Amino acid sequence: MNPSRPRIPEATVARLAVYLRVLGGLADSGRASVSSGELAGAAGVNPAGLRKDLSHLGPCGVRGVGYDVAGLRDRIARVLGVERSRACVLVGLGNLGSALADYAGFGSRGFEFVGLFDSSPQRIGQVIGGRPVLALTELDDVVTGTAATIGVIATPAEVAQEICDRLTAAGVRSILNFAPVTLTAPAGVDVRQVDLSVELQVLAFLDTSRDAGRDTGSDARVPAVGGMA
Repeated sequence: MNPSRPRIPEATVARLAVYLRVLGGLADSGRASVSSGELAGAAGVNPAGLRKDLSHLGPCGVRGVGYDVAGLRDRIARVLGVERSRACVLVGLGNLGSALADYAGFGSRGFEFVGLFDSSPQRIGQVIGGRPVLALTELDDVVTGTAATIGVIATPAEVAQEICDRLTAAGVRSILNFAPVTLTAPAGVDVRQVDLSVELQVLAFLDTSRDAGRDTGSDARVPAVGGMA
């Protein structure tokens, strides 16, 4: 993290990203202010937790008035480092990768795919999300030429580590991995794992727990599992 920015726990950073999304929606609808209770409810946290998270940013709200929507949105964006566009590359243009590349919401949140890559001759040359799919042989040049620091891997598991190695060698410092395999990255490179099958298994467990609670007549409650928003 940039030393000029406050050191914030990772779990808090994840919630700040959710607050940023909510505030963006409020700003788009023309809202000028929002109470802590309303913002907390929309983000799925309690007001005390919200205020604790925002305390990492310094004074934010006004008692009895709430938070300035645009001001708080911009402050969180600066802390998260998304106040300017971030160049990203995506490797693997199967069904999931294509959906990610075609999702317009990333651009509105400060992320731009500057390169899409695949090894399949059938996919190379296709235009997805307004960008052509390039051959993997062009990966190094694109990462260097665009100064991309974020890479997204949506490849099969058996090639994900090789792609991780190539991305980091080219200068990528942060990787979002959708491949169902744990990656090994050099020191100084952050890897975030998104395993959709694991998330579904967690949901299956929660659903089973609710069914068990109904069968026993108890009000079984399972703590919420944190995830990416």
